[in-house]
Amino acid sequence: MALLTDTTDVFSASSASDRCVVLFVAKRMPQASGSVNSRHLKSVVAVLDELGTQGWHLSLREMIEPSTKTGPMVFNTGFAHDADYVGVFEAPSVSTALDGTVRLEQAGWSRRYSTQWLLGPREFAAVNGQGPSIEREWGFIALWEWNDAWAAASAEQRRAYDAECDVAFQGDLALNVNIAGRHRLDFASAWHHLGIWEADSPETVDTAMRGHEDAADFMYTTSRHYIGRRRPLAEMFEHASGEPQ
Repeated sequence: MALLTDTTDVFSASSASDRCVVLFVAKRMPQASGSVNSRHLKSVVAVLDELGTQGWHLSLREMIEPSTKTGPMVFNTGFAHDADYVGVFEAPSVSTALDGTVRLEQAGWSRRYSTQWLLGPREFAAVNGQGPSIEREWGFIALWEWNDAWAAASAEQRRAYDAECDVAFQGDLALNVNIAGRHRLDFASAWHHLGIWEADSPETVDTAMRGHEDAADFMYTTSRHYIGRRRPLAEMFEHASGEPQ
């Protein structure tokens, strides 16, 4: 797969480019009482368990550090967005990613959530933050497309832009933020790329984004961002079925 932009000092081309991200943006649907129950949760969990045995990474943490097994995780985003939950998996290939999303929907996922699924191959390798080992419970999910100004820019202008953005990404790493590389979505979406950060707090994310604004990171892009706190994915269906938080 050809890269849309060059590698940089921060980002290198991934050796696992066959792997495919599965981003889901889920909105809770109003349902009649009893339409979602523990049977649906068990069915969804059973599919996720099988996907895990087939080489899927079922959380952002596993995508960044594959040896860490967290179980299926999601980010609770409803406090700040019109989506209740946003999450990422990573499948061994595009075909297995598509098959997995269909199986999850059929298992009962679609009975409770209207979900946008976005799939795309990995471009850049994950990069770990600089500093001591800390708990990073917050996810920052960035979707972007290159705008007309980027399309009209010369190769020299794009290289200068990438260098400025690299300064901002180095600032992210200095804040001990992990970045899950970059995935490419444009083969089946209007978005060109997906980037996901793993941070210890919303305040850290805010500081990092100020650095990107200072670097004029958004000069050449149209972006959509989500922020959320990590939660077990089972929570999505436990709450939906009326079980206590």
